Amino acid sequence: MSRIEPVTLVTGASSGIGAALAREFARRGHALVLTARREARLAALADEIAAAGHARPVVIVTDLATPEGTAQLAEALQARGFEPAYVVNVAGFGLLGAADESGRDRQLAMIDLNIRVVTDLTLRFLDSVTRHQGGILNVASIAGFMPAPGMAVYHATKAYILSFTEALHHELRHSGARVCALCPGPVETEFFDVAGMPLAYFPGYLTRSAERVAREGYEGMMSGRRVVVPGGHNRFVTLLPRLLPRGLVVRGGLWRWRRKRPSRGPIRHN
Repeated sequence: MSRIEPVTLVTGASSGIGAALAREFARRGHALVLTARREARLAALADEIAAAGHARPVVIVTDLATPEGTAQLAEALQARGFEPAYVVNVAGFGLLGAADESGRDRQLAMIDLNIRVVTDLTLRFLDSVTRHQGGILNVASIAGFMPAPGMAVYHATKAYILSFTEALHHELRHSGARVCALCPGPVETEFFDVAGMPLAYFPGYLTRSAERVAREGYEGMMSGRRVVVPGGHNRFVTLLPRLLPRGLVVRGGLWRWRRKRPSRGPIRHN
């Protein structure tokens, strides 16, 4: 009988939070499989991790946004004798702009990648994660705690990830598997450049480095936490919908968007 090797699967690993999480899991001794669309970046990251003295990650190039993407990834893992003990769902993107100006197809594609793919991979590998008493780390956002004009669909997708992950955390609390939602605020990545978003769109005190987000996400998941929000200011922001009338929170988001409205563009994490 062929040996099945447990691995940590990181999606959207070619840049930003995904790459930082890959480095963090590698530093902690995990055998990694990295997946995203950009092969050259994945290979460079795998080389970097190997040069740091860790096991070189396996690279599987997959476009999870395609209808067959998740099935192709699962088949590639199986063909190599891998099964995920940890699943780190980072792949996703956002759109900045009014819903009636951002294009229906692009917004539906965002829902597909941010919601369907995360749900698919979580459920697809749930048995192996539970069997190995591993974990699932779903990257949501502080955006999931409140609606925001200018990013209406993006915030809604992150609200889904947060709700889904919190509920699954409780369903599996006696299984030995850890399920955690990582909810960062603004992160120092290519987010701003790719989105065409001015650096001052978010207050600077909310910004955290991808490395800090990855470290706190890893430690929070491993310690059994349900939700991790890196940074005290960001944790306070997540309390606003509970402390203030919801309509006031939405109007605050509308004011910021109208005041600092940037050029529109996609925000890709992978």
